[in-house]
Amino acid sequence: MNKDHIKTICVIDGQGGGIGSVVIKKLKERFEEKVMVIALGTNAIATAQMLKSRANKGASGTNAIVQTVKKADVIIGPVGIIIPHAMMGEVTPLMAEAVSLAEGVKILLPLSQENLKIVGTNNLPLPQMVDEMLEQYLSVL
Repeated sequence: MNKDHIKTICVIDGQGGGIGSVVIKKLKERFEEKVMVIALGTNAIATAQMLKSRANKGASGTNAIVQTVKKADVIIGPVGIIIPHAMMGEVTPLMAEAVSLAEGVKILLPLSQENLKIVGTNNLPLPQMVDEMLEQYLSVL
């Protein structure tokens, strides 16, 4: 990642946007306006909730996600964002493919409603998981 430009961080969430809201709140507490945080919701409700958490911009739906992740330095979201039809069908195959193929670093939170188990994860509460993510993967920003 180039240190000379403001980092663009896309936070993707669906359903009610609760996970993305926690992530954005903590990103803004840590980095203030040193990063550009874009809230990408699989639906308008998720986007609205993430915008309330101080995201710089927000957009909803498949095309918004597909186009925006191409330009992201970092993409953050629950593991379902790379699984077609995850989040009760809200993650389209195009969304999952775009996130998976994006050049930016993907940081996936091991939270899933899918029939999926991830070995080696510690079942921390979401706020602690986000703190750990900030320390381990984003401290260099």
